[in-house]
Amino acid sequence: MNQRARASSRVLTVPNVITLLRLLLVPVFLWLLLGHNDGVAAAILLGVLGATDWVDGYIARHFDQESELGRIIDPIADRVLLFAAVIGLLIDGSAPRWILLLVLVRELFVTIAVLALAAAGARRIDVIWAGKAGTFALMFGLPMFLLAESTTVLADLWLVGAWCFSIGGLALSLWSAALYVPAALEALREGRDARTGVGSE
Repeated sequence: MNQRARASSRVLTVPNVITLLRLLLVPVFLWLLLGHNDGVAAAILLGVLGATDWVDGYIARHFDQESELGRIIDPIADRVLLFAAVIGLLIDGSAPRWILLLVLVRELFVTIAVLALAAAGARRIDVIWAGKAGTFALMFGLPMFLLAESTTVLADLWLVGAWCFSIGGLALSLWSAALYVPAALEALREGRDARTGVGSE
């Protein structure tokens, strides 16, 4: 096994640990928001968890810690965190419902499509940068709605930031969902060709 293959098969890496911690802290966010009714603390935690998605990606790329496991669990952690944020804010009522519902529909569409493609034997699709950028923007925009509701200091500024990040993130997310359609069809074709031996020598 060459060095690149060994690196790809690693499990215990710094990015993977950060991703796991992000997953473990999702219930804490929901408890702060819905159980403890502390919108400021919930917003800060949500923003930090969103930022760690960039941090673990940076570490993986620049310190040779990319792994096959990371490519699988990182988008799963993104989906779980975004689902939790949307559901929590829908219950809390701090963010516009139409934005949250659009985000929820998009995430359900992508999740169902990924599962259906896997069941059909399609090859794994790499994450599209627009989707990552959209999720990153939403993970800052949504907590800003909480801050605008929970504080009087800089409330107007938080609200402007919330709208800017959320609309931008939503636009990127919807665009990436459209980009996934041809990528999904190609992945499905390649998966079927690999199973039937088409194109092999």
